Amino acid sequence: MTVRQSVSPAPRFDEAFRARLEQLFHWRRDVRRFRSDPVPAELVDKLIFLASLAPSVGNSQPWRFVKVKDPTRRRQIWQKFRDCNAEALGDYAGARAKLYATLKLAGLEEAPVHMAVFVDHGTKLGKGLGRRTMPEMLPYSVVAAINSLWLAARAEGIGVGWVSILEPQEIAGILEVPSDWSLIGYLCIGYPQEEHEDPELERHGWQKRVNYKELVIER
Repeated sequence: MTVRQSVSPAPRFDEAFRARLEQLFHWRRDVRRFRSDPVPAELVDKLIFLASLAPSVGNSQPWRFVKVKDPTRRRQIWQKFRDCNAEALGDYAGARAKLYATLKLAGLEEAPVHMAVFVDHGTKLGKGLGRRTMPEMLPYSVVAAINSLWLAARAEGIGVGWVSILEPQEIAGILEVPSDWSLIGYLCIGYPQEEHEDPELERHGWQKRVNYKELVIER
């Protein structure tokens, strides 16, 4: 069998580009405070296109993007967040509970764009390659796509917030997606009200970011 090869000159990234790329990583933030300005539809589509360039196990491309535009569905998801957040507050006590109650943990009311990102467990793409011993590689691939979208959005001056205080199966039901899809991330997307290099949870006293060296071991 003859394998066709696509050959093109690889780009060369200079030091200035690498420095800007590092800036992009530093300034990638989880945004919860959005302006109401609409995000152009073509820009949203561009972000999805760039996210779809992410690597995926066996070239399976298991990400499924759902643009949530219906006001009724949005209100239902907002209420589910409120319910889950109230339950989560009960996991804390004392000063930590008081601090939790002050945190803004989602921009669901303000963000002009809501997007749910699912993994399609039933995809035939990839033909199972690379998943026999690590089936979780399908959702991991979707996480890679979300991270790509996040960075691409930041480069466009767009903020992204990942809302995790939700019950995935309930969101799948509200959005009426196929039964073999599982929610990986519910994203709020829009222009940020304010921009900070430091994470909001660090700025508001919840948790400082540790030095990366503390998270590396050698064997």
